[in-house]
Amino acid sequence: MDLQFNKNEDANKLAWSHTKKLLEKIYDGGGKKAAAKQKERNKLTARERIAYLCDADKPFIELGAFAGYEMYAEQGGCPAGGTVSGIGYVSGRQCIIVANDQTVKAGAWFPITGKKNLRMQEISMENKLPIIYLVDSAGVFLPMQDEIFPDKEHFGRVFRNNAKMSAMGITQIAAVMGACVAGGAYLPIMSDETLMVEGNGSIFLAGPYLVKAAIGEDIDAETLGGAETHNALSGIADYKFSTEEECLDHIKKIFSKLGKPQTAGFDRIKATAPKTSEASIYGIMSEGNTKPYDMLNIIDCIVDANSFDEFKAEYGKTIVCGYARVDGWAVGIVANQRLIVKSKKGEMQLGGVIYNDSADKAARFIMNCNQKKIPLVFLQDVTGFMVGSRSEHSGIIKDGAKLVNAVANSVVPKITIIVGNSYGAGNYAMCGKAYDPRFIYAWPTAKIAVMGGEQAAKTLLQIQVAALKSKGQEIDAAEEQKMLNQIIDRYNSQTTPYYAAARLWVDEIIDPAATRKVIAEGIAAANNNSDIPEFKTGVFQV
Repeated sequence: MDLQFNKNEDANKLAWSHTKKLLEKIYDGGGKKAAAKQKERNKLTARERIAYLCDADKPFIELGAFAGYEMYAEQGGCPAGGTVSGIGYVSGRQCIIVANDQTVKAGAWFPITGKKNLRMQEISMENKLPIIYLVDSAGVFLPMQDEIFPDKEHFGRVFRNNAKMSAMGITQIAAVMGACVAGGAYLPIMSDETLMVEGNGSIFLAGPYLVKAAIGEDIDAETLGGAETHNALSGIADYKFSTEEECLDHIKKIFSKLGKPQTAGFDRIKATAPKTSEASIYGIMSEGNTKPYDMLNIIDCIVDANSFDEFKAEYGKTIVCGYARVDGWAVGIVANQRLIVKSKKGEMQLGGVIYNDSADKAARFIMNCNQKKIPLVFLQDVTGFMVGSRSEHSGIIKDGAKLVNAVANSVVPKITIIVGNSYGAGNYAMCGKAYDPRFIYAWPTAKIAVMGGEQAAKTLLQIQVAALKSKGQEIDAAEEQKMLNQIIDRYNSQTTPYYAAARLWVDEIIDPAATRKVIAEGIAAANNNSDIPEFKTGVFQV
């Protein structure tokens, strides 16, 4: 029995258990009372709609569940950003689904709602996946309209995307199951087909109260913009249904008739189970990620058995690169090695740090994968690039720039999993959010920041103490320690995966044992887009 393995396993299972408890609360949306009101109106909740719509024998991977987590406290919170969304299958066709959660502020759009919905459209466009909108929203959350209405990445961008996606040939289906008000009314009408549910579904630029105030006309919602009005009078909608279930069944019929997409042609063979069970992944990383571990052990829990062929195994050892298969899909893996290693020159190298040789190797490997049209998977546990005179004199900035260039200009799909640390320029070089991964996920053990908490806190403390002393204030050791502790607590709270996921820096916090599944589904999604541009790097540091 390996006691350390068991200790690690307990800690990481506990971390995932904590995440699940937070998710259970998020899944309640606006609460049980709000859900009961939905039932009184013969309406399903957003999650029930998705569960009814999706194929039961295929995975549904939720994205953005933590959006808005611990944000908007003054407004009463915004669980999951007021929408439920993700990748699922409808009538065998992989697609994106976005469902307004009417139990959260009547489905109104907070700033994070706009960011989340735009991210779902971005995923649809990048992977040419059909998208389904299940509409039930009161429109923009008026108390925060200045943060959601006018800018480029705000509310209006959704409708611009509707038009662009249509031009790209991406199928968009909208089912109006509740309110669809003001600017939001354009979304279903700019989709390919619009379905409405009688009695609950309504579409109008201005509701009855605003119409009364504006022009003095008395009219009820159903007559103004209900299913009968828009199917028989205005011609805006295409179908009407008595129940939500009938409406969702018709979406399934539409999807069953979609033509097959032209694929990217990423290679896939029959899958084999990993050499090490996926559940063993919990026992590799220590609690708090304080001890070295072999990244190859994590890779063995993810890839098909005996499929990993390591690239330049004896060179640049702090980054592991190699070709493998995940659920049969060919992939190129770029992963931070957390063991302390020794180079052929006799230099001891710290795990999780990018050195000149490892940056050079990873850049070359990324270029190879682009040449071969092999999707890339990044496994991040990186504290940054090596510092000091030896690295600077050896050109670490030049070699780092080479790696960043290769990542930025890569044309094959990139999927990033943050398993541990994701600090500073290491985040960039290992394909952080700024470098357009098709999907980016985090384990509960992830930490995302410009640098580690202790180093950052000491730097911030020095700045604060110097500022106080410049004003003539003297700080004793006890007071300085108190300030340091406060800075560490504040800084650490901002490095958690929950803080990152709340702001959509990552698409979702996942069960480590589900890593293989999300990678496979991500490549399946990416394979729907056959448009892969020519790989060019421009001016390259050598």
